[in-house]
Amino acid sequence: MRQLVITSGKGGTGKTTITACFIALERRAALCDADVDAPNLHLLLHPDLLKEEEFRGARRAVIDRDKCQDCGECEEHCRYGAITNQTIDPFRCEGCGVCVWVCPNEAIKLEDVVTGVTITSRTQYGPFAHARLEIGAEASGKLVSAVRRNAEQLAGGEDLVIIDGSPGIGCAVIASLSGVDLALVVTEPSVSGLHDLERILKVARHFGIEAVVCINKHDLSPELSDLIGGYCSSEHIDLVGRIPFDPQVLEIIRQEKPAEQLLATDAGRAIEAIWQKVRSRLFLTA
Repeated sequence: MRQLVITSGKGGTGKTTITACFIALERRAALCDADVDAPNLHLLLHPDLLKEEEFRGARRAVIDRDKCQDCGECEEHCRYGAITNQTIDPFRCEGCGVCVWVCPNEAIKLEDVVTGVTITSRTQYGPFAHARLEIGAEASGKLVSAVRRNAEQLAGGEDLVIIDGSPGIGCAVIASLSGVDLALVVTEPSVSGLHDLERILKVARHFGIEAVVCINKHDLSPELSDLIGGYCSSEHIDLVGRIPFDPQVLEIIRQEKPAEQLLATDAGRAIEAIWQKVRSRLFLTA
């Protein structure tokens, strides 16, 4: 089983739209939305919900008032300022466990906290693993890992898992990239696009992940697109395609039409050409 992640160094580059087009072209893969902080692949796939499960990805300290002797040791040693008058602020607590360690009366314990929901769905393109992170919750990297495990289990006899990855370079991105066979990095022709492309490629290189690049909306700034192309060439990274800006794509998404309608646009045809190159890199047979 091969695994492909579509990722980016910043949000808003169009990676989810490209992912949806790949899914519509392949039509026989296990699907995964690993962008748990802002999941939106489901808006393009129109899945049927099968199962939701609570995900406990963080720990928080809880004080047993019957055992507490108000000695103040926990408050003194908490570096996050989460304890005041022997009351724990759940938004400040990092679950580090120092308070548990220093409490002489064993009045504090760590409890698992629900930080999100893992979701299993069915789509016309294949089984779909995704999730929803609670507002303000942390540990999104752990949730991404859980979603990817679900996708691998759902894959069954499928040869491919297509992953809509998290943007940026944080823990969630590392969890998205870990163990995949190929990463397609989507960038855009802007100064920030080039800067963040450089960062995400360094992350991929650090973890030994093969990466290729495509430029979305390349015609909005041909000069910067050429600059990005030159950077990829200097770093010996394949630039597998350039996608034009296409207002039809925005209209199809706005009207919540099926993902395959994206393929009839100018942008969709460019994405199909990119998919053929990516598919070849994954050594998938027809």
